[in-house]
Amino acid sequence: MSERGRGPLLLGVRHHGPGSARAVRAALDAAGPGVVLVEGPPEADALVSLAADEDMVPPVALLAHVVDEPGRSAFWPLAEFSPEWVAIRWALERDVPVRFIDLPAAHSLALSAQAATPDDPEGFGEQGEDQSGDDVREAMRVDPLAVLAETAGHDDPERWWEDVVEHRAGAGDAFEALGEAMGALREEYGDGGHERDLVREAYMRLQLRAAQKEFADGVAVVCGAWHVPALRVKTTVAADRAVLKGLPKAKVDMTWVPWTHRRLARAGGYGAGIDSPGWYGHLFSAPDRPVERWMTKVAGLFRDEDRIVSSAHVIEAVRLAETLAAMRGRPLAGLTETTDAIRAVMCEGSDVPLSLVHDKLVVGDALGEVPDAAPAVPLQRDLTRLQRSLRLKPEALERELELDLRKETDAARSRLLHRLRLLDVGWGEPARSVRASTGTFRETWRLRWEPELSVRVAEAGVWGTTVLSAATARAEADAIGAQALADVTALAERCLLAELPEALPVVMRVLADRAAMDADVGHLAQALPALVRSLRYGDVRGTDTQALSEVAAGLAERVFVGLPPACAGLDGDAAAEMRGHVDAVHAAVGLLEDDGTAGHRGRWHSVLRVLAARDSVAGVIRGRCARLLLDDGQLAEDEAARLMGLALSPGTGPAEAAAWIEGFVGGGSGGGLLLVHDERLLTLVDDWLTGVSADAFTDVLPLLRRTFSAYESGVRRTLGELVRRGPAGAGPTAAVGTAPPGFAPGLDQARADAVLPVVRLLLGTDDADADATSGSGSGSSSGSGRGDNDLVGVA
Repeated sequence: MSERGRGPLLLGVRHHGPGSARAVRAALDAAGPGVVLVEGPPEADALVSLAADEDMVPPVALLAHVVDEPGRSAFWPLAEFSPEWVAIRWALERDVPVRFIDLPAAHSLALSAQAATPDDPEGFGEQGEDQSGDDVREAMRVDPLAVLAETAGHDDPERWWEDVVEHRAGAGDAFEALGEAMGALREEYGDGGHERDLVREAYMRLQLRAAQKEFADGVAVVCGAWHVPALRVKTTVAADRAVLKGLPKAKVDMTWVPWTHRRLARAGGYGAGIDSPGWYGHLFSAPDRPVERWMTKVAGLFRDEDRIVSSAHVIEAVRLAETLAAMRGRPLAGLTETTDAIRAVMCEGSDVPLSLVHDKLVVGDALGEVPDAAPAVPLQRDLTRLQRSLRLKPEALERELELDLRKETDAARSRLLHRLRLLDVGWGEPARSVRASTGTFRETWRLRWEPELSVRVAEAGVWGTTVLSAATARAEADAIGAQALADVTALAERCLLAELPEALPVVMRVLADRAAMDADVGHLAQALPALVRSLRYGDVRGTDTQALSEVAAGLAERVFVGLPPACAGLDGDAAAEMRGHVDAVHAAVGLLEDDGTAGHRGRWHSVLRVLAARDSVAGVIRGRCARLLLDDGQLAEDEAARLMGLALSPGTGPAEAAAWIEGFVGGGSGGGLLLVHDERLLTLVDDWLTGVSADAFTDVLPLLRRTFSAYESGVRRTLGELVRRGPAGAGPTAAVGTAPPGFAPGLDQARADAVLPVVRLLLGTDDADADATSGSGSGSSSGSGRGDNDLVGVA
């Protein structure tokens, strides 16, 4: 090793800098050290050999977490172009010992917990990054290179670094210059506002002395350039040990986990991030002509997106980028020049396609891989096994996954994703499918694997060693600890989705106990819909829902009995909330009836009649109950007009009458079309509204405006025309069957039949099936008993 007598070879780098990485490799080749020391936690020494495994694909990260509290964790990310990674691979390829010399994770995680700060990577972050007293120190906290760039007259640290290091072929001489520059900064600003640097650097010096004693002067150190002056300073062993005395300590585990380019970017929240990891990876991997190769990548991306980009575009973009670099006095076209050239030549001046280049190439969506030999909690190993068997590879790029639960593999994928959600491992999130579907046998998921999910898996490991056992234990614990009845019913639904047969009895026992003890009808009404929805999963998933059916039937009966007294004497806000409960129970009763539970619909209609006719019930609830009965065919049109006439009579207060109208025709219930087609109801509303006094009209106007503003513009326009012209046969005594202007008195059978071929084409049925379904005329679909999957099956 050259110049050994002058001490260790200190290679101060910028983390994730491709120029620094190339310079480190060249310096190590020239020096041939006997040992390589790398900034990082010493607990990783036992794992460093895995970096040479052929299945290890960067970007990856060292993950340390407290054994008893996996949520307390820290990452040390490494990309292919990270100088630390290059140094590690160089040493392993030559059987040279490699050691980590930063403060142990056992201390750094304990210190982070004491300081109550967010997880800090503690090794590869640009240092001097805590509290700062002025703008210069704040800039150093984010990136010390910003101060050097500003001193050199550059307002962009990234461009300055590219010019002085990344684009210089002989970047090896930059170590000495960069070390001297950092020394001047440390003399001026000390620790840069981060006192923990002093602790870390004291430990580094102790490790450096130990290595020098063992390997003489054949020692090379790869660390952040910020630390180089501290490693050169002369201190005593006793002084460094005094700094480390009394540090808190925690028991930690460490392993390798996959990382992503997006998490290397500053936008991903990592303190030592870089703006353009994809670009830096390209600079590191391109053997020559990086600009030409980059433009070729961009052209390929655009062609994949069906944009017309020819080789002439590529040639012209390269020429423009090189011209811009020459005009700006740069040694090589950088990201700024290439971006400007791509915008002008390939994007025709638009930033819209340019955003695709930034997302896919400048940042990138690379996801690393870790070999099976890496330590992992048993739950992680079981998850990895399931991912492989179900062909669900974790990917950094978000993608949409459509599942057909009638297929065994898709059903197993669904179970896995639902179980992981129970464990708070949010790899997949349910999404609304773009495909129109009313069935329960389809699911749509959005999948995206984030490195932090490895921590969530470690945290979930306390519940079990497999995904099934952990999800079962977590569901049981959540059921016992749930505070609200609705939480338990929602958990029962999730257990069915995740197919947890051992957890379901516990959840059902807790559900039955809570339902028996809870006398609040609002809570029961909130719990019933989720419980009834759960009954429908048995058809597709083959789950026994008998216990659920019994609890749901009992819960429905309690709602039927308790709802009328619970709806009396409510103020406006409470009445609006109860109206929502009535709607939810109505939908739930419909599902109960569809599932073969007899009698509930008739009981529910009786409850609605009581509520619609009882004066002590708030107007918004009475109006809503009347509308639900009308929609179900349980209330004749004459009776509906009579109830509206009573609600809008002079003896009813204007506010109460307006609330009744809101309940009957408000919201997205199709009330506008009901008024359009039923002349008597519209006349009743019109007569009442014209008779409201001026003072009362001011009070009821907000409610009426909310009611009618929810209608589509065409409906509002039609209502206005009908009111302006005056409906034919106006008044409460209008004859049944009198048609409003613009409508025929009866159905035109020929015109109705003419649309049937179009409907068949839209549904994808052949003529024979359509004839069998529709019969010889319109209206024959009533009573067909269509299940919730039939329409989707046809489509």
